[in-house]
Amino acid sequence: MKHLFPAYLLMLVLLAACSSKPADCVSLRGEIKGLGTDTLYLYGTDHFYDRVDTIPVKKGKFTCTLPIDTMVAVRLLFSDGTEYPLYINKGNKVVVKGNSSQLHALNVTGNVFNEEMSTFRKELGGLATPTPDALAEKAEEFIKAHPASLVSIDLLRHYFVEQPQPNCAKIKHLTEQMAGELKDRPYIDMLLKQIQESEKFPVGRTLPYFSIPDEAGKIVNRTDFKDQYIWLHFWASWDKPSRQANAALRQLYQKEKKNPHFVLVGVSLDVDKQAWKEAIKQDSLEWKQLCDGAGWNSDLAKQLTIQTLPANLLVSANGRIEGKNLDVKAIENKLEAIEEEFKKRKEEEKARKRRVQKR
Repeated sequence: MKHLFPAYLLMLVLLAACSSKPADCVSLRGEIKGLGTDTLYLYGTDHFYDRVDTIPVKKGKFTCTLPIDTMVAVRLLFSDGTEYPLYINKGNKVVVKGNSSQLHALNVTGNVFNEEMSTFRKELGGLATPTPDALAEKAEEFIKAHPASLVSIDLLRHYFVEQPQPNCAKIKHLTEQMAGELKDRPYIDMLLKQIQESEKFPVGRTLPYFSIPDEAGKIVNRTDFKDQYIWLHFWASWDKPSRQANAALRQLYQKEKKNPHFVLVGVSLDVDKQAWKEAIKQDSLEWKQLCDGAGWNSDLAKQLTIQTLPANLLVSANGRIEGKNLDVKAIENKLEAIEEEFKKRKEEEKARKRRVQKR
């Protein structure tokens, strides 16, 4: 599941100034070699810190004092898009040190959570050729060993939730390992509610009826794909991973476009239909594309509890959901099985007709 930093927040930047007592503030200073003159942004991940602060950098150094009344998890956003998690509380003196060439491996002090994250990232840096599974294993080990650490929430988010195919059972298991105070955090509460909602449409349920316009404004319904397997691909022009996924889908489409038993259908969560149409052209999407312009409020997305992009569903010819968030290889394997299934049915039908003729 992917975390998106709302672009509109950058337009609401607040340059914080602490006018209260020092004990009610956090002091944040840093020195990052090679960073030069820049502007950093500090933003919260939940309503405990619901603002964005600008931090000017001169010759790689920065300092600021921010009003705060409780321990919160925030993100330090660099101009190249790199984000680094920080943990701040009133009275803390947080110090950030590092090199601009290694923004993912900064050394942060000021409280135990920052030190735990710095140590964890250093350990990852010591791995020779870490695979995604190896990184997730390290994250799981940390979460189980630190059930009360805010770092555990960030590792859960990054290594398990923000994945193309998040394992909901694993996520629920890991949240159960966390102490009560972490479970009371807004992110965990929201996450568990999302999982609960997504489980309302598990594999085996029938796809809800939909009626969505295509590029030309023609209404497309579920029943238009009679006797066909449908791979519904949810995406948006503004979502980079969605656009990256389109390259693999083009190859699949070219291979399967004459397959009478399978159809690929894109469902966009764009609000700006012009941007959607331009993305279709830029990405050379030749298969059926649908968009109602409602964004995340799209009826189908809400019914299926689509929470992240890209997302997909494989729907059988009789309208049942047979897979969720599958990769292209899994789809290709499924299509081979589907072809075998149709061949078997065809042979059974021929055999039945021969038996009838002999009577």
